[in-house]
Amino acid sequence: MTTTASPRVLEHPARDRIRLEEVLHALADAVRLRIVRDMARQDTELSCSHFDLPVTKSTTTHHFRVLRESGVVRQVYRGTAKLNVLRREDLDALFPGLLDTVLAAATAQADREEAGEGGDATA
Repeated sequence: MTTTASPRVLEHPARDRIRLEEVLHALADAVRLRIVRDMARQDTELSCSHFDLPVTKSTTTHHFRVLRESGVVRQVYRGTAKLNVLRREDLDALFPGLLDTVLAAATAQADREEAGEGGDATA
């Protein structure tokens, strides 16, 4: 009898295999950072379709793969939905303060950009 690996099981790096440079690479992209910010705010499992991103479906799939392979998110199938959860505990254990610092900086940047769009920003 031959068994095959289920295509519904996605590979994730073990905590001790998560590398700082891969996490930073994943977080350096604006779309991926937007995904992570939303996941941090929601603090629950979210399906890929939850995110309204300004990219094609195939590009969205690519961004989630980068986040998963870097160890930033965990993806699991539940029925036909692929659910995503931020690996906050793993990231905080390996890189204390990194995720909170990046998220705070991203929020500050978004606030500056919003203020600039409203024409109310000062130099």
